[in-house]
Amino acid sequence: MTKTLFSFFVIVLLHNIGVAQSYTSYFTGDVSDTVVSPLGGTCMMGGATENDDAMKWFLERSGGGDVLVIRASGSNGYNDYLYSELGVSVNSVETIVFHDGQAALDSYVLEQIANAEAIWMAGGNQWNYVDYWRDSQISQIINENIANKNIVIGGTSAGMAVLGGIYFTAQFGTITSTTALQNPYNNTLTISRDSFFNVPFLQNTITDTHYDDPDRRGRHVAFLARAVKDWGVNAKGIACDEYTSVCIDNDGKAYVFGNFPNSDDNVYFLQVNCFAPSEPEFCEAGYDLNWVRNDQAIKVYRIKGDASGSKYLDLNNWEEGNGGIWEDWYVEDGTLNTNSGDPIDIVACEFSSTQNILEEQIEFFPNPLTDDFLQIKNEAHQIDRVEVFDAQGKKIFKGNKKQYIYKIDFSNFPSGVFFVKVFSNDSFLTKKIIR
Repeated sequence: MTKTLFSFFVIVLLHNIGVAQSYTSYFTGDVSDTVVSPLGGTCMMGGATENDDAMKWFLERSGGGDVLVIRASGSNGYNDYLYSELGVSVNSVETIVFHDGQAALDSYVLEQIANAEAIWMAGGNQWNYVDYWRDSQISQIINENIANKNIVIGGTSAGMAVLGGIYFTAQFGTITSTTALQNPYNNTLTISRDSFFNVPFLQNTITDTHYDDPDRRGRHVAFLARAVKDWGVNAKGIACDEYTSVCIDNDGKAYVFGNFPNSDDNVYFLQVNCFAPSEPEFCEAGYDLNWVRNDQAIKVYRIKGDASGSKYLDLNNWEEGNGGIWEDWYVEDGTLNTNSGDPIDIVACEFSSTQNILEEQIEFFPNPLTDDFLQIKNEAHQIDRVEVFDAQGKKIFKGNKKQYIYKIDFSNFPSGVFFVKVFSNDSFLTKKIIR
């Protein structure tokens, strides 16, 4: 060991003692901060042993710079693996283990995060990561360096799970698929979209891991259902089996690595199908989730990962891919069902986007009806016409007058469910009305 490196370890040790062991640092390589140009990107793994080919991709994207591993448990298991065992040259590998949230305030920790060209988040207690790093200088620095320095970022297990724009916090522990589907508002199903990591192509995306052991597909769909129901978000999902990885380049192509055909290693890309309406039919506290939509509520592109990492899905449109198969997923009475499916219909998606715009523009009130009159208003564009159908699909009203506000008299209609179809700005929106 050189005198300089020995001195560095002494400084780090004394520093750790000075902050009452709020973290521990393990350092391998050159202590000087190298200045290189990282290539950016995101690497996410489903847990268990890392996929070597994906980790080589991650290291290569660092541009030979400084690699920082952050975690809330464990020790230095990544240091030699990343520094010397994969054959990719980097300046240094440091692991910082957080013992509590105070480490997120430490000047040395913040400096090392700011200097890193690659940041890897190990597995561990997911809530610790949310509790320690969300709304902290750490997340702020990482987000700034993703945007301005083009660092590569990644993680496995809990480290992958916190990278999506919407994330499961695990604040009250984990949740099984069975529990989530039988009660999507169980107190352990805690998802959040509070500002955390701003990773390109992962906005409104919920990541999940260990997809094959245990089976987490059902709970992932429940996460999506909650995001759609609670926030009106067109949520998406990316999930990895164990030993499997997805690596997203700067162009938005998500490449899949695994050990297929020797192992059944899959990455799943989930998106809400382009129906109008597309939200769950029934998603309430204490009841089974029902999200059927003609047995096609969720469109899934599943890719078996191999060593080449050549199979992909383009996250710019979530439709163009190579090497995967399409599946249809739906939930009926709290049970997840999966079938082979056709590719997502982009034309229908574009139409659905128009539906979402009309959802924001058109007001229906009161609903449920508390008197005999329903008012429909669109301040952005004139309403071209309105049609009302009963629960059996029979048209019982049609209005062709162009105006911004329609007032429809329901006094001659019985109590029950009606569907109101509003045409405006070259599109239409259907709304369920209860009287």
